Amino acid sequence: MAKTTSGFEVPNLFSAAGKTAVVTGGSSGLGLIMAEALLRGGATVLIASRKQSKCDEAQAYLSAFGDCFALAADVTVAQHRQALRDYAAELFGSKGLSILVNNAGANWGASIEQYPDDAFAKVMNTNVNSVFSLTRDLLPLLEMAANELNPARVVNIGSMDGLHVPIVQRVPTFAYSASKAALHHLTRTLAVDLGPRGITVNAIAPGFFHSKMADHVLKEYGDDIAGDSPLGRCGEPEEIAGALIYLVSRAGAYTNGIVLPVDGGTHISKGRRDWMESH
Repeated sequence: MAKTTSGFEVPNLFSAAGKTAVVTGGSSGLGLIMAEALLRGGATVLIASRKQSKCDEAQAYLSAFGDCFALAADVTVAQHRQALRDYAAELFGSKGLSILVNNAGANWGASIEQYPDDAFAKVMNTNVNSVFSLTRDLLPLLEMAANELNPARVVNIGSMDGLHVPIVQRVPTFAYSASKAALHHLTRTLAVDLGPRGITVNAIAPGFFHSKMADHVLKEYGDDIAGDSPLGRCGEPEEIAGALIYLVSRAGAYTNGIVLPVDGGTHISKGRRDWMESH
């Protein structure tokens, strides 16, 4: 018979109490939602974003939920990653870094004839290269926080667009879709390499949630986007928060190398069907 423990208590299973976290792109959109979720769960959180003004605004809001710190940093720049690592080391001390949420991202939409090389490179650099580089740079802090039953966690924010070819945006997003598919596989590769070092690596593949990146598309094509989901709607903040808390809490300690879609099933849907309109 399997051993049962007090760990079966739901508050213990889904808690981030005492953990330390870095959330990139944490000043707005999904990053802000996830930072709030971690704070509400009991973690101490350091958010990073490129603009100081956005960091200050987000920190002022998030501090109502717990100990939140902010640093203006562009994760595509090596010196900025070093500054983020040094600040995290100063803040968290001997605790190390329990949770790294690689959320910072970029997008670009254009027809294939008009798609510039530098835009493609920028999206890939932000969405893939910098995730690898920052995870590598923060490894010493992640290893400090790791132990056998409570590994350190890396959570990469991919996209349903890395699981299917999106059509509702009307403008092709070649680099974004390719970058998120690459990020999903990078997640698996890192999971194999870092698992033996006490660090799990997983990805969340969100669908459409209201965010700075998605709001324009939702405004223009919101009905089509809802119709493309079997659930007929976009995601709510607590639904992405719940997925994150699972992956970083005791409940997710044995989950490693997965890509978790949180998109209402959109990545397996073929969109609205005329014969279903009456239901």
